[in-house]
Amino acid sequence: MENPRAVADAADSSEQESRFSRRQVLTVAGGALAGLTLGQAGAFAAESQDADAIVVGHGLAGLVATAELAAAGRKVLLLDQEPEAGLGGQAFWSFGGLFLVDSDEQRLMGVKDSHDLAWQDWLGTAGFDRGIDDPNGQDYWAYKWAQSYVEFASGEKRSWLSGLGVQWFPIVGWAERGGGLADGHGNSVPRFHVTWGTGPAVVEPFEKKVRAAVAAGKVTFKFRYRVDGLVTTGGAVTGVRGAVLEPSGAARGTASSRTVVGDFELRAPVVVVTSGGIGANHDLVRQNWPARLGTPPKSMVTGVPAHVDGRMLGITEQAGGRIVNPDRMWHYTEGLRNYAPIWPNHGIRILPGPSSMWFDAKGRRFNSPDIPGYDTLHTLGSITASGYDYSWFVTTQKILAKEFALSGSEQNPDLTNKNIWQLLSRIWQTPEPIEKFKKNGVDFVVADNLTDLVTGMNRLTGDNLIELADLKRQIEARDREIDNPYTKDVQVMGIRNALDYIGDSLSRTASIHRILDSSAGPLIAVRLNILTRKTLGGLQTDLSGRVLNSGGVPVPGLYAAGEVAGFGGGGVHGYRSLEGTFLGGCLFSGRQTGRAAAAATAT
Repeated sequence: MENPRAVADAADSSEQESRFSRRQVLTVAGGALAGLTLGQAGAFAAESQDADAIVVGHGLAGLVATAELAAAGRKVLLLDQEPEAGLGGQAFWSFGGLFLVDSDEQRLMGVKDSHDLAWQDWLGTAGFDRGIDDPNGQDYWAYKWAQSYVEFASGEKRSWLSGLGVQWFPIVGWAERGGGLADGHGNSVPRFHVTWGTGPAVVEPFEKKVRAAVAAGKVTFKFRYRVDGLVTTGGAVTGVRGAVLEPSGAARGTASSRTVVGDFELRAPVVVVTSGGIGANHDLVRQNWPARLGTPPKSMVTGVPAHVDGRMLGITEQAGGRIVNPDRMWHYTEGLRNYAPIWPNHGIRILPGPSSMWFDAKGRRFNSPDIPGYDTLHTLGSITASGYDYSWFVTTQKILAKEFALSGSEQNPDLTNKNIWQLLSRIWQTPEPIEKFKKNGVDFVVADNLTDLVTGMNRLTGDNLIELADLKRQIEARDREIDNPYTKDVQVMGIRNALDYIGDSLSRTASIHRILDSSAGPLIAVRLNILTRKTLGGLQTDLSGRVLNSGGVPVPGLYAAGEVAGFGGGGVHGYRSLEGTFLGGCLFSGRQTGRAAAAATAT
């Protein structure tokens, strides 16, 4: 019989082969990280090591952590159950939005921002309430990570990324506007910086660094290595074990084979878990669904590929890691069923401007703050409270042409491919991906008059919940409010507020008009599905990325970064996100953790 390890190595045709010298004793000592003393001392004895560090997950956080470890001279094994085509993980598919504070782009747009204003918005949004002053509280480290992240976003984040070649579209987007009080949820000013090149351009500099480290013999890829358990010795994590899956030529995002061809056990004094969240595991999403968001939807679309299943959360918990805030999650309310799906039940999100009217399944208009682009989770709760799993936009072609954007690098070829002329064409025409969804997507109804629109809406759902007279009454009432430059309609106020911002008036907000104005038509109704996306809770970590146990003590040798750690501390966002903070959370926590792990393995 063949040796399983030999079978494993033969199966991974893409990985780089290297040998590492035997280490009899490795000292895990304190290291300085951004002025923070790790304060960890002691000796780690091991008879045999395969590397200085093992990183589990080759998404953005994993790439950043690996790049930092390699830059410090450490030898790293980078494992992932997916093939090489999946390098970069979810970040590759993203729109590339990054939360920056007081940036050059904001100043160009006339936006006045500051650390204090951003921190005010973060606290009002996060709503930390689970023991921020208790070292064993669920929000204790999350709060500290939030402080550090806002300082990072207000300070060196832009210059650090710019130095790596990252650039941004000059018009800053205004996401999660809140719509409540100054110290409540939402961004007081636009902070959503779209990367020129979208998600792939965020991944690119770190992939280049890691590939250069592979060529230099510092990093070894282990594609198709599925971790099934963490190896522990004397209470310390000393490696990983699992199954080697057969080679796969599956394209990025598509399902890859789960046929096992061997097993493995790899040893290192440090294991960094960067495996992502639970968004594709609807059973786990429903299991952790909080009562405050109502009854979990029976039907949802999926915003991430099938391999984003949350397995490593349970595996790391079994090794002693503490999971906190599992009920905090971020799912979108404006999901479309993808007419050309890449992964199972593939959903695409509309990133809406402020003008479409929003109705529940019975055609009842939502109240403030359930306005497009204002408060995602409040609106999610309102939708579930309606007793249905979907809602409706009623809008016009004029609004759709200027205000609709679609999430995903593949849905924005102009930005992703850095095609200036294609980007400029948005001025005079509806972007092609949006027109394709309008034509081919199952969630769109297009009509020249309201009667036909309602007929189409009821035909689409098959339940005849929309009453023409009632929908007409609500739309006409809103339309009467635009005759004056002032109004009592909160959404109309918001539209006028948006038009006062040059960035919105140029690219994201249609001139205000009556919905029933035939010159703005045709009329369009869009059925909106709940779309699963992000895990806001996760493994609790200190500011060095060390995973803590139930007593608040670091598990020796165990680190985590990215979504699996709630983007830092087990929940840096608290209850809600300001947007542009998921990629940024992977960047920051990956960098912080990689540097700390490198310091801890200094000999």
